[in-house]
Amino acid sequence: MAESALPLQGLKVLDISSFIAAPAAAVVLGDWGADVVKVEGPEGDPNRRIMTDSANYPKAAVNYPWEMDSRNKRSLVLDLKKPEARAALDRLIEKSDILICNFPPPVRDKLKLTYEDAKKVNPKLIYASLTGYGESGPDRDRPGFDATAYFARSGLLDAQRYEGGPPGVPGPAQGDRATAMALVSSILMALIHRMKTGEGSWVGTSLLGNGLWSCGVIAQAALANAYLPHRPPPERPRSALGNIYRTSDDRWLQLTIVQEDKMWPPLAEAIGRPELIADDRFAQTAERRKRSAELAAILSEAFASEPYAHWGRVLAAGGITFGVISRPQDVPHDEQAVACGAIVDTAIPELPRTLSNPIRLGFAEQRTAHPAPGLGQHSEQILREVGLEAREIAALKSIGAVK
Repeated sequence: MAESALPLQGLKVLDISSFIAAPAAAVVLGDWGADVVKVEGPEGDPNRRIMTDSANYPKAAVNYPWEMDSRNKRSLVLDLKKPEARAALDRLIEKSDILICNFPPPVRDKLKLTYEDAKKVNPKLIYASLTGYGESGPDRDRPGFDATAYFARSGLLDAQRYEGGPPGVPGPAQGDRATAMALVSSILMALIHRMKTGEGSWVGTSLLGNGLWSCGVIAQAALANAYLPHRPPPERPRSALGNIYRTSDDRWLQLTIVQEDKMWPPLAEAIGRPELIADDRFAQTAERRKRSAELAAILSEAFASEPYAHWGRVLAAGGITFGVISRPQDVPHDEQAVACGAIVDTAIPELPRTLSNPIRLGFAEQRTAHPAPGLGQHSEQILREVGLEAREIAALKSIGAVK
């Protein structure tokens, strides 16, 4: 599909952000046609080095985090601590539709990069802000990562742990990508507002707010003074029909049966134990809950007798809600992930496949991923586009304002 048919084609986006959540939002806008200029400092976005800097990132020959979070962008290096670079940025702001920023409020104030500052330059600008803990309150100035703000502060980590055990540790950037989609949503609403009124606006979201939204059942229950003790282990679950079980080939599957009384007979048939249907111990939901450990032991023994492929066929045939607990090494071979468009081909020779963003449109297909930019690869090109002459660019380079 031609890029002219993409819904965001023609929009100009300034991605003045680092690491993952805010830059990932810019990726989504670029996937759907926007021209995204990534403004970096002289050292570059730390996400360029995160694969080697972080102990929690799998190591690869290709810099996959940078490619995924900066595909289809152009790189401009400005040292915003220098007034000359800040003045050059205003030229870009004047001609942009959207500015994405995740600097903490004190940094925005210091750089004169608040919404009010940007609005003076371009009243129609949509200014999208991503923070760790929100724009107001005692923690507004604290830097936040998804592990600290999205997962830890929201209660998600504590809500997922088993009794007697420590809270879990999230994988890299899991909360960042969910938060990115909230920032995209806020930007799209601002675009609709501008279409109706001609006005620019401030929009934003926070890692904490998105973490609480993701932890919605538990967090809302707490607001209603309702709590559960920490999750019991799989051998004595709250419900044996909402539990994890290991198969004979050391795979795990997740049973998630909500309508227990309706689906208990098909499950008993599926595991080859039809006599359990008439067993008074498990006849009703209340009895099954009282004897959840006993029933879990029966189910554990049954599921351990056959490989996952067997259970996948049998449970699906019985209309039973279940899912395999996939391992990272399963992802490249997941036919369904390819079929639904979650994994797509790229134009990046060293990274032939990548994850697409999760939005699907009936009238357009997202842009093919092209290589992420080198540091400052497009600086001169971008500055020329906003009217700077060669001598002006050379002067900025001579003082280190541009790279």
